[in-house]
Amino acid sequence: MDMTTAPAMADGAPGLRGESARQSLLRLLTWLSPSFPTGGFSYSHGLEYAVEEGLVAEWRSLAGWVSALVEHGAGRTDAVLFCTIHNAVATDDAGAFDRAAEIAAVMRGTRELALESTAQGAAFLTTLRAAWPDPAREAWADRIAASGREATHAVAVALAAAAAGIALAPALAAFLHAFAANIVSAGVRLVPLGQTDGQRALAALEPVVLRCAAAAPLIPLDDIGGRAPLADWTSLRHETQYTRLFRS
Repeated sequence: MDMTTAPAMADGAPGLRGESARQSLLRLLTWLSPSFPTGGFSYSHGLEYAVEEGLVAEWRSLAGWVSALVEHGAGRTDAVLFCTIHNAVATDDAGAFDRAAEIAAVMRGTRELALESTAQGAAFLTTLRAAWPDPAREAWADRIAASGREATHAVAVALAAAAAGIALAPALAAFLHAFAANIVSAGVRLVPLGQTDGQRALAALEPVVLRCAAAAPLIPLDDIGGRAPLADWTSLRHETQYTRLFRS
């Protein structure tokens, strides 16, 4: 088998080949790296209060907390929106794009979680404009700006990936992994945990991320929603937490 040839994607889309596959991989690694300047390091998604209350105290409880977020909370919601936005850009469906972007703008339970999502979305697009200018991507971003809304992080990454010709399956898996990894990184600092325990948590989350990435393309936008109320509660309590290291 030619190792420069990617297999067909699970959703039936043809795999990228040779140089295109390598470039797509590099883009995903760069765009979703902790070093990419979205400010993700400053958000904990309510985890800071969960740690203070003793709900997360070691790597197993951290992995369980993040697992719930990925499969039942913001991870699931963002994954469905990611698929809708990616497909809309790929098929030039402006109506579906506008509806998904509108829903994404209001699908957060607290002010802090809304800031976490939109601030990272804005920073992501700002950096892309400077380093990877793309008129096609900007046309979609302009639609969101014209509506008076802000692009969430999931929307920004999905439209960028689709505009760059990066297939949905790897783009979504990479986005969900980055979401999980960012919260695990916050947990390593907050509990605190050793770096090895952080990696144990990430290893335990691999099947969770893959399940969510496989399920999301099959979920209609009308069925969007989550069931992780404790995460919203910890985020609400975090807004008035006396000592805080994170913005959410």
